[in-house]
Amino acid sequence: MYKVTSLPGDDSRPGWFHTSAQRQPRPALAGHKRARWTVIGAGLTGLAVARQLALNFSDQEIVLVEAQEVGFGSSGRNAGFAIDVPHDIGAKDYIGDVTTAMKILKLNTLGQDYLREIVAAHGIDCQMSESGKYQAAVGEKGIAILDAYRSGLEKIGRASTLIESKDLPAHIGTAYYKKALHIPGTLLLQPAALVKGLADNLPANVSLYENTAITALEQGDKITLVHAHGSIVTDKLILANNGFASHFGFLKSRLLPTFLYASLSRQLNEDEQARLGGQGVWGVIPAHPFGSTVRRTVDNRILIRNSFNFYPDGRPRRHMLQRHLPTHRKSFERRFPMLGNVDFEYTWSGAICLSENHEGFFGQLAPHVYGALCCNGLGITRGTATGKLLADWLAGQRNEHIDFLLASPGPNKTPPQPFLSIGVNSVLKWGQLRAGLEV
Repeated sequence: MYKVTSLPGDDSRPGWFHTSAQRQPRPALAGHKRARWTVIGAGLTGLAVARQLALNFSDQEIVLVEAQEVGFGSSGRNAGFAIDVPHDIGAKDYIGDVTTAMKILKLNTLGQDYLREIVAAHGIDCQMSESGKYQAAVGEKGIAILDAYRSGLEKIGRASTLIESKDLPAHIGTAYYKKALHIPGTLLLQPAALVKGLADNLPANVSLYENTAITALEQGDKITLVHAHGSIVTDKLILANNGFASHFGFLKSRLLPTFLYASLSRQLNEDEQARLGGQGVWGVIPAHPFGSTVRRTVDNRILIRNSFNFYPDGRPRRHMLQRHLPTHRKSFERRFPMLGNVDFEYTWSGAICLSENHEGFFGQLAPHVYGALCCNGLGITRGTATGKLLADWLAGQRNEHIDFLLASPGPNKTPPQPFLSIGVNSVLKWGQLRAGLEV
């Protein structure tokens, strides 16, 4: 019996969760249960796996367990960009090998299309907007990155529009940035509302159990999962819990749970909206990867997201919220001096699962154990796509996307502790310093 070494423990004020419609959580699992399929993690990947398994095996029950409440974890804490185009920060043009980039573009588009289909079919109110994204720069280094990125996008046949400083206020209300690329194709949405809606519209043969943390597992001809009030004996186990997979004994020393911090303002009143100007909905991603992500939402709030920490146990440190809040405030005031009296209503942390070589995992982890893990910051599109495709592969299907994912070498092995934490946090701190005014 392997004891799970860390469980989720997210902080209590995720703005997307609290500003989305309330729902009735499904009861926790009590007693002992047998199952053909069990999926751990009801985030975007796990919901996609469970949905597609249920469609592929319509006569079988799919058990889906979530350690917290749906929408409260990482899938409901991101910035809400469902991105189609590649963004390889290790390549000079952010695109890299064109053949690989085209495959990634197709994979991300598959994830987008799947989400569009489900949202439309079930009328999920998640503020989904076909707004595209702005990649924006403050200084000369950032502008050079934009120029390189634009040339890379051209290589894969994706159009972008270069917007000069004088024209940017008509788009995003602020004159802070010197240049931006508008890149169509990205969906903007309210991530917690999306996840809640997906969970409440699962096929009838999916049994969802929330607030059911798995604390131990035993491998054999069948997999035994232990929780606080009983156990699950399952034929097949699918891990869709990102960085926590390593605490279940899989991909150990290969996953890097990295925390970003976000603040969401109160709703702007009509006078403040008029002072801000610009379009009603937009999203800005910084040219420098360590800068600030900024959004104006459908319900007229401003999101600021920046600052990084690495914690190998996958659990945030709550005192860091107060440490990073002044950075959020400064980032807000730099961009929106016309909104001086607008306070933040929520501040929270959210984890992304990274790997040293920017590769995820897809496929079999052990006998009867499978996973779609480590989205490297593209959880909405990549997680959705890989979840669906894993379920299709388990049903015996093959296609170009599945073959591409199975061919991945997977995440690299990382150095041992304490060198790993020291090294990663040093890189994150140096990156934020280099980002300068883009934070």
